[in-house]
Amino acid sequence: MKVLIAGAGIAGLTAAASLHAVGIEATVIDAVTTLRPLGVGINLLPHAVGELAELGFAAALEDCAIPTGQVRHLDRFGNRIWSEPRGLAAGNPWPQYSVHRGELQSLLLAGVRDRLGAAAVRTGMSLESFTEDATGVRCRVLDRTAGAVVEVTADALIGADGLHSAVRARLHPGEGRPLWNGIRMWRGVTETAPFLDGRTMILAGSNRAARFVMYPISRAAQQRGQSLVNWVAEVRVHDESAPTPDWNRTGELCDVLPHYAGWRLAGVDIAELISGSEGILEYPMVDRDPLPWWGTDRVNLIGDAAHPMYPIGSNGGSQAILDARVLAAELSAAGDVITGLARYEAVRRAAVNAIVLANRDMPMDRIMHMVSERAPDGFDSIDEVLSTSELSGISAAYRRTSAGMTTSTITGPEPE
Repeated sequence: MKVLIAGAGIAGLTAAASLHAVGIEATVIDAVTTLRPLGVGINLLPHAVGELAELGFAAALEDCAIPTGQVRHLDRFGNRIWSEPRGLAAGNPWPQYSVHRGELQSLLLAGVRDRLGAAAVRTGMSLESFTEDATGVRCRVLDRTAGAVVEVTADALIGADGLHSAVRARLHPGEGRPLWNGIRMWRGVTETAPFLDGRTMILAGSNRAARFVMYPISRAAQQRGQSLVNWVAEVRVHDESAPTPDWNRTGELCDVLPHYAGWRLAGVDIAELISGSEGILEYPMVDRDPLPWWGTDRVNLIGDAAHPMYPIGSNGGSQAILDARVLAAELSAAGDVITGLARYEAVRRAAVNAIVLANRDMPMDRIMHMVSERAPDGFDSIDEVLSTSELSGISAAYRRTSAGMTTSTITGPEPE
């Protein structure tokens, strides 16, 4: 069995390593000519960390990532609304990690090339089209270095090519642009002094107006006595046309800074944190409607190509990893491509589509907005703002879009 994977991101590289682990030949192609450690921070939930550990990446993750100890929700004045342990502190068998996306991609890339060989990941190769029949899949691929179109054949094609997936577009033509919810996001990373215990994720404010997220992502910075902080500024805007999502679009400091004037969270001056970033990325918060089916007999999708979702609950990257692991497990168990891909989609599609819809609901944001309405100038104690029943419902609301929602068939379900 030979599998061609379009896309050398987290989903595609995890799929290649997982397929190799069960004895299936995999080749990864990517349109970029050089894979660089780009991007900002990402969270990996415990069930996804466990899957990467099964693949032999536990030590590499521990060397570069921060094991998140807790999540803390604040109002815009820095007053504590709610907090809860995460990862090992919450009784999970694996940590929850916060890590630079580029570092995660780099360690996966190194692992794939070490195990499958350097030729297993081919850059500068852009998928243009494909056809399938009873014998396999024939793909027309533009070799951007040579400037020529080549034909690549395989028993299966897996689209791991993200939000703007060429594979998805061919399977589901006419789908249109990604769907925007009216929130603009600015992201960056800034090295600064550690805040709190150096392992806490902060979420403050409300998406009804402005929300801010920050968490440390670098073990190397921690060892220097510093903290490399990933930050996300989310602002709801009005009367703007939907922008085109571009993960490399440069954001302007003057656009984001006014929304956070005077904000101070966990001892951190937010305007200073934003201003200290070497670069700012800007893109809209988008997703796509869940599909009633993903693939065909020999072609299917994983990760953001299959189920792009709002970045709520730290689940996007984790679900991509679970996709990859289930894909390999089902192909291996079935022994043939058509049965294996059908089983993969049966296991994953309904479960992850439910997460896409749950992320649109944003139950925690409703609570944060309720606090801002009831206490617009801040508060001394959250008990003065929320009732006992409202407080007790926060954890359940957060878990709707967070850990433990679905796991792979390889390691079994994650405990509550």
